[in-house]
Amino acid sequence: MRSYIGGQQAVTADDFIELALGTPVDLWLGVEGESEMERAARQAAARDILADNPDLPDRVSQVAAEAIEASAPELFNVVPLAGTKTRRQPRRSGVAA
Repeated sequence: MRSYIGGQQAVTADDFIELALGTPVDLWLGVEGESEMERAARQAAARDILADNPDLPDRVSQVAAEAIEASAPELFNVVPLAGTKTRRQPRRSGVAA
C-alpha cells in the first residue's frame, strides 16, 4: 500500500513529517558533520522560513502531539502528583470570596 499526501509519496516517517510541516526535518535538526558555513546557511534559511510563517511553531507542536497521541496515547494520561498544590486565583478587590 502506498501513501500519498498532496500528490507526494510518503514512505518513511521523515517523509510524513516533512510533508506535514512543509520543510525537511534536517533544516531544523541539522546533519551530522555539517560545517560552520553549512550550519550558518541552514539557520539563516530556518529564520527566513519562521519570519514568513510565524504559525509554524504551533503547527510543529500540533504535529508532534498528534504523532505522540497516535503512537503512545498513554503519555497523555496525566494525573496530578499527590501532595501538589493547585494554583489559586487571586482575589479581586471588593469581591467576597
